Amino acid sequence: MSKIALVTGAGTGIGRAAALALAEDGWSVTLAGRRLEPLEETATAIGALGGAALVVSADVGDPDSVDALFAAHEARFGRLDLLFNNAGLGAPAVAVDDLPFATWKAVVDANLTGTFLCSQHAFRIMKAQDPRGGRIINNGSISAHAPRPNSIAYTATKHAVTGITKTLSLDGRKYDIAVGQLDIGNAETDLARRMAEGVLQADGSTRSEPLMDVAHAGRAVAYMASLPLEANVFTMTVMATKMPFVGRG
Repeated sequence: MSKIALVTGAGTGIGRAAALALAEDGWSVTLAGRRLEPLEETATAIGALGGAALVVSADVGDPDSVDALFAAHEARFGRLDLLFNNAGLGAPAVAVDDLPFATWKAVVDANLTGTFLCSQHAFRIMKAQDPRGGRIINNGSISAHAPRPNSIAYTATKHAVTGITKTLSLDGRKYDIAVGQLDIGNAETDLARRMAEGVLQADGSTRSEPLMDVAHAGRAVAYMASLPLEANVFTMTVMATKMPFVGRG
């Protein structure tokens, strides 16, 4: 019997790469995201691999939408072995005093509140199902460790995701729920492609940064998911080897 996963932000980028990697390993996957068309494209690719996928349009920052997402998932699959909290939102690089509150709130809703709401539902399912337990993987980002210039909303939420990961890992022990975090740096997605064109550095210069194939991020998720629940990758960093992160940049 295949294991069952739910991936948020599964229509594009890291979410799609993870969903495809899981499907290649025999997982059935619920694909969640705000836009149906890219989700359907991911589902078609999974079908070509011989896998099963459920498409659900959802806004992870909206409690009612998350309720409906997990209800649809349970109705189709009946259990949940893996939640990959991947959905997220960036913000334009602007000085902190120029960041509109509406932009701040949108990033917090998507990156932080969404991770909480989906994890809360996953805990409820995983605690009650038989066999009990499951795994949650949070997409933390390199920004969970160090900020880029003018990135207060994104960086603050990704630091907070690390707090969620630590707390869930502790609270999940007695329920056989393993929780880990994947921090990804410069995977080539539509959002990150601008890195190759040049991005602002801490010293005020603008430089091109190396990228890696997003499929490597997807395989990292699949590896973390492949472990038995007695073992857990608590944190993993996968990044373009030469990106300016370690040391002085």
